[in-house]
Amino acid sequence: MIFESHAHYDDDAFDADREELLASLAEHGIGTVINIGASLAGSEATVKLCEQYPFVYGAVGVHPSEVQELTQEGLAHLRGLCSHEKVVAVGEIGLDYHYPEPSVPVQKEWFERQLELAREVKLPVIIHSREAAKDTLDIMQVHCAGEIGGVVHCFSYAKEMAREYLNMDYYFGIGGVITFKNAKKLKEAVQYIPMDRILLETDSPYLSPEPHRGGRNSSLNLPYVAKEIAELKGISYEEVVECTERNAKRLFGLER
Repeated sequence: MIFESHAHYDDDAFDADREELLASLAEHGIGTVINIGASLAGSEATVKLCEQYPFVYGAVGVHPSEVQELTQEGLAHLRGLCSHEKVVAVGEIGLDYHYPEPSVPVQKEWFERQLELAREVKLPVIIHSREAAKDTLDIMQVHCAGEIGGVVHCFSYAKEMAREYLNMDYYFGIGGVITFKNAKKLKEAVQYIPMDRILLETDSPYLSPEPHRGGRNSSLNLPYVAKEIAELKGISYEEVVECTERNAKRLFGLER
């Protein structure tokens, strides 16, 4: 079964058909979903989805674009959510320099504090890094993030950066962007990254693969991603599905 390692089904883009869509995943070969918190409210909603659906697990954290909402009390609230039996990671956390706000110092502070939260609660991290390659890596190295473990979500950098994360034993979340014709750098990186370090993801409702680029994404589109990886790796579609499921279960402690 396909393991969806990164979706946002708490997003209001799914308000009209969330129950119907999630109920349909199993018949389309989607066995497990990690729903990802991007804010305090999103992290709370993620826990509720975990309680409602047996196949949904959660990550709680605050996305770099939302960290202006964080306070000491907010961090303590996240710590409490981490104790839920179906919360398997802290995320998504990191740096995003695409927009001028929140400021770089604010983003760095809360990235570092959420990394240390993950260390404290002994959960892996889900890393968001957009237009912030060097700063993300520098912070992770300073904080010995290899000891924490995790995945670089929506990996979009070149294979030289992939090498640095491989040295930390990190996984790589690969989604719809791999199907884009202009994703040459990412395709080269995926060819370089060992299969035992790759996870399938969508970032639903964002980043739909070809041929649905521009539309709302969902886990139903994961076969397009798996087929592209299979072609790049010269292996079967089934092998990609089996290997990425095994990788995700190992990372998130769901092997039993």
